[in-house]
Amino acid sequence: MAARPAIDIFYPILPDSDWIARLVPLGVRTVQLRLKDADDTEVRRQIAHARDVCGAHGCQLIVNDYWQAAIDLACDYIHLGQEDLATADLAAIKRAGARLGISTHTEEELAIALAARPDYVALGPIYETRLKAMKWAPQGLDRIAQWKRMAGATPLVAIGGITPDRAPGVIAAGANSVAVITDFMTASDPAERVSQWLVWAQGWRRCCDR
Repeated sequence: MAARPAIDIFYPILPDSDWIARLVPLGVRTVQLRLKDADDTEVRRQIAHARDVCGAHGCQLIVNDYWQAAIDLACDYIHLGQEDLATADLAAIKRAGARLGISTHTEEELAIALAARPDYVALGPIYETRLKAMKWAPQGLDRIAQWKRMAGATPLVAIGGITPDRAPGVIAAGANSVAVITDFMTASDPAERVSQWLVWAQGWRRCCDR
């Protein structure tokens, strides 16, 4: 497998490989491919395309849900929701040398996730999100601090309704990274909005030497 960059503070989630090809060259360092409603052939085509784009630009690709295809196509980072975590072959993921991120929304889910010894846990939604209906109320900044205490050394990714104005507070509360979808996907110019996020991330790295 190729070199494995660390998860960046700005972590966009994109719906297909064409979006990845459009936005990763702007300077994105970490991206998740979150495909929905695709057959196996299309899943593998898009993962391979995303892998190649990310490889060419030094970007860490994280594949959502499709862990077997990710392993087969030599991708080294997988993200699982709680339902997928219950059915995934975690031993196979570990044998492949792939790293793992897991979504959490409740203390019970966090305990389940931490038992799998993930490389990060995600918490959300931090704020109300317009992208999809959520059965969980907004978690808020206090919950980030609580999750960080419970997760210990495991990195924490915050997701849900995060904007550039809100991001500093999210990081200050204890998150290591902010996963973003709605803020730039609903912007009139998504590429320009991502560029604004990248300027923020660059300034944060320069300031905090992370």
